[in-house]
Amino acid sequence: MSDMLDLFVIGAGSGGVRAGRIAAKAGAKVAVAEEYRTGGTCVIRGCVPKKLLVYASEYSRDFKHAEGFGWTVGEPQFEWAKLRDAVAAEVARLEGIYAKNLQAAGAELHLERAVIAGPNTVRLEKSGREIKTKRILIATGGRPSMPTETPGWELAMSSNECFTLEKLPKSILIAGGGYIAVEFACIFLGLGVDTTLIYRGEQILRGFDEDVRAHVTKEMQRRGLKIITGRTIKDIKAEGETKIVELSDRKVMEVDQVLFAIGRKPNTEGLGLEAAGVKRDDDGAIAVDEFSKTNVAGIWAVGDVTNRINLTPVAIREGHAFADTEFNNKPTSFDHDTVPAAVFCQPSVSVVGLTEAQAEARYKIDVYQTDFRPMKNILAKDDERMFMKLVVRCSDGVVVGCHVVGPDAAEIVQMAAIAVKASLTKRQWDDACALHPTVAEELVTLRDKFVG
Repeated sequence: MSDMLDLFVIGAGSGGVRAGRIAAKAGAKVAVAEEYRTGGTCVIRGCVPKKLLVYASEYSRDFKHAEGFGWTVGEPQFEWAKLRDAVAAEVARLEGIYAKNLQAAGAELHLERAVIAGPNTVRLEKSGREIKTKRILIATGGRPSMPTETPGWELAMSSNECFTLEKLPKSILIAGGGYIAVEFACIFLGLGVDTTLIYRGEQILRGFDEDVRAHVTKEMQRRGLKIITGRTIKDIKAEGETKIVELSDRKVMEVDQVLFAIGRKPNTEGLGLEAAGVKRDDDGAIAVDEFSKTNVAGIWAVGDVTNRINLTPVAIREGHAFADTEFNNKPTSFDHDTVPAAVFCQPSVSVVGLTEAQAEARYKIDVYQTDFRPMKNILAKDDERMFMKLVVRCSDGVVVGCHVVGPDAAEIVQMAAIAVKASLTKRQWDDACALHPTVAEELVTLRDKFVG
């Protein structure tokens, strides 16, 4: 590779890999550096291994349901080590594919930490080598936040350690009320762990539609998840292998493990950003424009390190847009409006567009919603109910929000997102013939406006 690169990417996660591949395929001279493992949070310690754990945790309920359909099921036996090692093997396989695809596209991969060493210069920390490049793309993602001000915080774990536990705890206290906390609470519960979720606010899943939050809370509690709101962890002490946890209301709990899932921080420390003059916001995220440009010429940033929408597909699209703009003569900026999202809790939650409150603050709206027991739950003698809501703008009948709680919610909303993104009207949704019998058909058969 010549002395001057066209692009150096710091971080081989989803956004960085996509940008590097597209740029290299366009003929650019590209290098990518990764200090940990190729694939980033999503592949190594996020979406992929987490979803595999979600699948595993659902079987405990499936075994119970099977009896209602005529199956005689013996006493199920679960082996954590077998699952953990299988997940690790799949992660390693995907890691290899990410590295192989980068190199097949013509990019050079450096498995060591890289920092900005000066104008158009990157330094590889392990080897000390300095590389000149016309462009630098920062795609270093984020990391779990830990409450270092809480006495005993070091006795707890973050979500990163969930995938490599030597053994499953018998009981766990999880602090947090967002995606990660709720998902891991359901995973541990489904795997047979006595699980309690504690959240400082009054209702989990802040930012989601209020009806969605209420519905999923009720259903998770129905499954046996204990939820404590309006309180925090004040102190953690260890007595042997037991954690003695004092809460903000002075209640004391004894658990085997404590997990903090209270948010994530952008990985921006020690990258040389200050010396380079790259602006960051109050949370430490890199400030960028719609084309992912920083305030410094020749430096861009994509993905969670910019703290725009911290989702893997968004990082991928941002990275692709950057590469198309810079190397394919196709100026492109990713549209961050109407991005679908999912929480893989149990029951799962998936949404696209505006909540009822958000829409009501902007427009006059109509709401259509339903709450029903899916057919599959009837023979299973399971009282869990599904929830769906459409938010419609009155002025033109456009569906501006779709919210689903229940089995396969994300699979349903991925397709609904096309209609919401395309600004289709409620009439056009209604014109689609129902596919029967499915739960998704409810979205095209909602006829009566909801009056709360």
